[in-house]
Amino acid sequence: MDLADQILKRLATLEPVSVQLEDESGLHLGHAGWKPGGSHFRVTIVSARFAGQSRLQRHRLVYQTLGPLMEGEIHALAVNALTPDEL
Repeated sequence: MDLADQILKRLATLEPVSVQLEDESGLHLGHAGWKPGGSHFRVTIVSARFAGQSRLQRHRLVYQTLGPLMEGEIHALAVNALTPDEL
């Protein structure tokens, strides 16, 4: 299973209405943390689980959900976390 699939599988536990994951690693060729197979990602995730949470709390929930992937596999992750009402 590649890294993008691992990310999507873990994010599925947040019961998202939608998830859009973009591998932006190609934009960081030669930068710190770059490696073949992905290391820089952008995710837009919509879930009712974010209701009543600040932006920081939402980001922390996403990072916690990704767990050990955030400690080595993923070098950079841009997060846009929304509730269904914010679409």
